[in-house]
Amino acid sequence: MVPVGTRVEDLDTPAMLVDLDRMEHNIRDWQSAIHAHGVGLRPHVKTHKAPDIARMQLAAGATGITVAKVSEAEVFAAGGARDIFIAYPIIGSEKWRRAAALAQTCKIIAGVDSETGARGLSEAAVAAGTTLGVRIEIDGGLNRSGVPVDRAESLCRLVAQLPGLKLDGIFGFRSVFYAGAGGRPASELGREEGQFYVAVADQLRAAGIAIDNISVGSTPTARYAAAAPGVTEVRPGTYIFGDYMMAEIGAIRYEDIALSILCTVVSRPAGNKATVDGGSKTFCGDSNPARLNLKGYARAVGQDAYVVSMSEEHGVVELGPDVSYSIGDKVAFYPIHVCTTVNLADELIGVRNGRVATVWPILARGKRT
Repeated sequence: MVPVGTRVEDLDTPAMLVDLDRMEHNIRDWQSAIHAHGVGLRPHVKTHKAPDIARMQLAAGATGITVAKVSEAEVFAAGGARDIFIAYPIIGSEKWRRAAALAQTCKIIAGVDSETGARGLSEAAVAAGTTLGVRIEIDGGLNRSGVPVDRAESLCRLVAQLPGLKLDGIFGFRSVFYAGAGGRPASELGREEGQFYVAVADQLRAAGIAIDNISVGSTPTARYAAAAPGVTEVRPGTYIFGDYMMAEIGAIRYEDIALSILCTVVSRPAGNKATVDGGSKTFCGDSNPARLNLKGYARAVGQDAYVVSMSEEHGVVELGPDVSYSIGDKVAFYPIHVCTTVNLADELIGVRNGRVATVWPILARGKRT
């Protein structure tokens, strides 16, 4: 582990740095903005994957946390989280058993979008002698998971009658990249998202189904979805660190991006190219820059330079006309997608005033089950 007090310029690379002042600002700012609407903030911890950071979010007023997988929930429950929403269709007997076991020690809410998922969770909860909260996922247009609106009532009724389950509400995710977004601003898409799910909840209530919670939102849309009357909770994740993609679409300011990857220039293959010691094992490759109208997989902090191609350990950087690097120079980059980038590292190095102030192990990295 990197010693506290180490100067940033003395760090070995690649190194994942967190600007603590910026991260703390983001926690406070987003908590305040969401709370102002009387809505709960349940951050998605897939972004940082570190229970120590989740505790900071909870201390600031978060109502609970969101995870994507049961294995993530296990890590954060062990780290002290007591209210966890697994916002993902849980399928498989082993996953159902583990979710029910977790519900014996803390509050677990599970995402469901099928009869198979509902019945499996019910049987596991009964066997464990516990109760699982359930939210029905409604497809809002992303066509990734969730039931269409016309199937929501029957699934809600099933969950309400199954033993070991308690219908908690509905949820959804669509952000700003779904097919019907049409390039419209996040402010419009977020309000529309909130209104859509509130309308679905009202329709279910009119049919005699109690819907207590409406959980929506992503980093681009959460602030606007929270303003829709009736929304009870939003689940942004990336906001805590930000990234190149979120800055470019205007979801976060560049001056608020809290995470960067420090790399070393190891080769100069051409006049306008430099190679750094961070490739696809350092920067994520799940987001296609061309499809997003971005210039690369990462952007150099404060400079016109972009990681435009990668192999496992090599990142080829295209340099702007006013940028020149020498072999041995250290350069920090904002990744295109911070969540999957963090999953590639072992630790987050918290930095303040140019020195290492803390180091967090990324305990939930690699958790996929």
